[in-house]
Amino acid sequence: MSDVPLRLGSRRSPMAIAQSRQVAQMITQRTGRRVEIVGVTTLGDVSRAELTQIGGTGVFVSALREALLGGEVDLAVHSLKDLPTGPAAGIVLAAVPPRDDPRDALVARDGAKLADLRPDARIGTGSPRRVAQLLALRDDVRCVPVRGNANTRLAKVGQGELDGVVLACAGLARIGCAGAASQVFEPDEMLPAPGQGALAVECRDGDPELAALLAAATDQPSMVAVTAERALLEALAAGCTAPVGAYAAGPAGTRQLRMRAAVMSPDGSRVLRAHGSASWGQARQLGHDLAAQLLQAGAPDLISVPPAPTSSGNDAE
Repeated sequence: MSDVPLRLGSRRSPMAIAQSRQVAQMITQRTGRRVEIVGVTTLGDVSRAELTQIGGTGVFVSALREALLGGEVDLAVHSLKDLPTGPAAGIVLAAVPPRDDPRDALVARDGAKLADLRPDARIGTGSPRRVAQLLALRDDVRCVPVRGNANTRLAKVGQGELDGVVLACAGLARIGCAGAASQVFEPDEMLPAPGQGALAVECRDGDPELAALLAAATDQPSMVAVTAERALLEALAAGCTAPVGAYAAGPAGTRQLRMRAAVMSPDGSRVLRAHGSASWGQARQLGHDLAAQLLQAGAPDLISVPPAPTSSGNDAE
């Protein structure tokens, strides 16, 4: 075993560093190989433009991949939902660690739940998917774009600038703020984004020994679930800014997968839903099958509608 530490490329935000440390510790525990974290600044971190204007899916990923291909780092860790669904030349998805809580959470002042908020309450979110589902639950609230990382967004609630924000449970937990959630939305209330709560570990595809080493960090049920969810996103030709939700999971101890998916209009007035089940070996096909149902039901009309303005600071998982 080499004494040279592996260089793990990570975004520099507090949440990204926290999740990269989590992966680094897991790799060391399971393989004995030391890992050091190398901070990389991405376009999504420094641009003040809306996410849809600077490229949408991939703006948090490209700089890490460039560092990987350039030999500056040996592996990179991403929030899996930020990964484009298409293949990346020279790069392989080496591991998907155990998935954290995929649900969304409301953080509101005084511990308020969504039903407790006043009419016209200001809820911060940069996600068209969350906007659509919030408005479907309560069409009298105002969803406003919000910038900055998770701590910045939480501060806007504490300072009274917003009545609440919606963030991922996994992200809150990674920065030690899980207890701040005043309401956690179950998937039947608010479907997560495909891959939400999961992390992706990438390395160069010309290094099969490293890929095999990193595979020790993979959790197979998590890998299978996100494979189905990303297959749906790929078949819909939709990116991370599209109003698409999907969640796949299976009963513990089985090799079965159940999946729900939805495509929404930006104002939440129209929601198309699909669900199905399959064995692990048919995960990709399950995603494609549900996408076909949604496409036949009119999903292209909803996906092509311009979303509400989104934030460039997508560091709330």
